[in-house]
Amino acid sequence: MSPAERWKEIAAGPEADIDLVEAALLIAAHEYPDLDLAAYRARVDRLALTLRGRLRGDIGPVDSIVTLNRYLFEELGFSGNASDYYDPRNSYLNEVLDRKLGIPITLAIVYVEIGRRIGLALHGVSFPGHFLVKCPARDGVVVLDPYAGGVSLSLEDLQQRLRTLRGGAAPPPDIARHMLAAAGKKEILARMLRNLKAIYLQRRDLPRALAAADHVIMLEPRAAEEYRDRAAIYLELECFRAALSDFRNYLMLKPGADDAAVVQRRVAELQQIAARMN
Repeated sequence: MSPAERWKEIAAGPEADIDLVEAALLIAAHEYPDLDLAAYRARVDRLALTLRGRLRGDIGPVDSIVTLNRYLFEELGFSGNASDYYDPRNSYLNEVLDRKLGIPITLAIVYVEIGRRIGLALHGVSFPGHFLVKCPARDGVVVLDPYAGGVSLSLEDLQQRLRTLRGGAAPPPDIARHMLAAAGKKEILARMLRNLKAIYLQRRDLPRALAAADHVIMLEPRAAEEYRDRAAIYLELECFRAALSDFRNYLMLKPGADDAAVVQRRVAELQQIAARMN
């Protein structure tokens, strides 16, 4: 089965069956056609096996997190790529494993998947603006930031991050807690792909942006805005019939959208273009 066929199978299948490492590597395989997926999956397993061999049998979650942080960020040297945050390589798991540089979501995948292999019940968290990780503990939940070396974040830290995103406005007292729900695997993969799409659109690399949009829609076939955004890419590529189809899908999925009238006018224009092309 080719990587493209395997991606379609994963996207259409149940979330419980997804191997997050494999799926993240399949995203990378579109950019790196000769990628040895099995070798990189085995590398993650070896890293976890090495770490597990160092742990006492009676070690608790907090001490396991401390050991995981020391192993990944001090010994192996994984870190956030603050100097070139929007380098697309930060979003491809093979490059993150090779270069030991990433962005919050890809470092979180490495962190969660190695942590789970040593027995930690880690979950990704789609916190606004910055992907995080959480782990249940005796007194509640520990929230961790792999981009910052696995540092533990307090509720006040989270609220401060929200204030920054809101331009200094104070968030409601409990809003940070409500934003700590565990992210599903498809949600994580879609967020990775949206990051890539945004990077490639900024670089005016439309074919790669289109590929990322295609992958998101396979994961989330009812995400209306994704059809509208892909239609805009098709328009720039002068793929008018494809753009028309995506705009129609957007209106079908979200007929009451704020921009429905604008999109309807665009549909009418594209219908005229398509008629002239026949």
